[in-house]
Amino acid sequence: MNPHTNDLRTKPHYEILDGLRGVAAMAVVLFHILETFYLGDAFRHPFNHGYLAVDFFFLLSGFVVAYAYDDRWKRMTTWEFYKRRLIRLQPMVVMGNIIGALLFYTQAAPVFPLVATTPLWKMLLVMLVGFTMIPLLPSMDIRGWQEMHPLDGPAWSLFFEYVANILYASGLRKVSNKVLSVLVVLSAGLLIHLLVLGPRGDVIGGWEVNGEQLHIGFARLLFPFLAGMLLMRLGKRIRVRGTFAWCSLLLLATFAIPRIGGQHHLWMNGVYEAFAIIVIFPVIVAMGAGDNVRGGIEEKICKFLGDISYPLYITHYALIYTFTAWVTVKKVPLSQGAPMGLLLFVVAVTIAYGCLKLYDEPVRAWLSAREKRAARVQRKMMS
Repeated sequence: MNPHTNDLRTKPHYEILDGLRGVAAMAVVLFHILETFYLGDAFRHPFNHGYLAVDFFFLLSGFVVAYAYDDRWKRMTTWEFYKRRLIRLQPMVVMGNIIGALLFYTQAAPVFPLVATTPLWKMLLVMLVGFTMIPLLPSMDIRGWQEMHPLDGPAWSLFFEYVANILYASGLRKVSNKVLSVLVVLSAGLLIHLLVLGPRGDVIGGWEVNGEQLHIGFARLLFPFLAGMLLMRLGKRIRVRGTFAWCSLLLLATFAIPRIGGQHHLWMNGVYEAFAIIVIFPVIVAMGAGDNVRGGIEEKICKFLGDISYPLYITHYALIYTFTAWVTVKKVPLSQGAPMGLLLFVVAVTIAYGCLKLYDEPVRAWLSAREKRAARVQRKMMS
């Protein structure tokens, strides 16, 4: 998940892109709720491609980071850039791990074989490491799924978001559009190779620390992030009426397409996912950037969705872990578990909004004010 709202205080704002980020975040929650009923059987998942929301997030990230910072480097150091990104991202990383720790022992089930035997000290140690975004090796697993962030699974994409920010600040910001275009083409080739010639036919993965999963993670990151940067720099926009509604429908339709090709033609699904990431998502972003909301209910919806998108993405999965334990232990079918799934969705949105208003915004405001004071003191000392 890739929030950048505070980075755009002095520039015209892309409200529709904020709203689409929220739509994608809610799609992730829906995907994970439904996934609990189809563990080990991705081919029957009724919202099959919901995981592509992460790839859409990476594209948005590249677009908005370039928009927010490309023209600021004459008056901003690399360290100042890093501090801004840390202030924006880290508070909710901490909260996501705290919520994960609070609910951890409610998740003891055969599907999570290590939870019941994990001592409290080890769980707390994992939580503290999670605060830093340092990925955990499989030897420190406390759940049994070998996630790099076992208390807050979706944080794996934040790890790659940080990698993208480091790459941007250390070199990508300086490259010409021609060089960036070459990098986009090469990274598209890497993504197509993974999807069409790889053994899986999808981009699912990226959350473990091993060669295969890191390959998936970097393939998922590089093309969308670089393509987002290039799309912003080239100024390509598509203008249509009813942009937010059409973009939302196109995004959700892309996620809802059933698995293509079955188990015997995995490459066919790979072709679809490559097309979605390389063609459909850039078109959606170009549409979203080509129009503005005009007040009223649409503006309020986009603002609400944009505000809660990151808190929702980074906090909801602790509830999913608990829900998964209940569904698998009780062997609850979708027809019976749907009401509880709906309740989980509402609770996840409520928690996200509460975290935003009571914790995230106040903490970021305090950190930003402190950083400004420190910068003023430093300028006075140097003058």
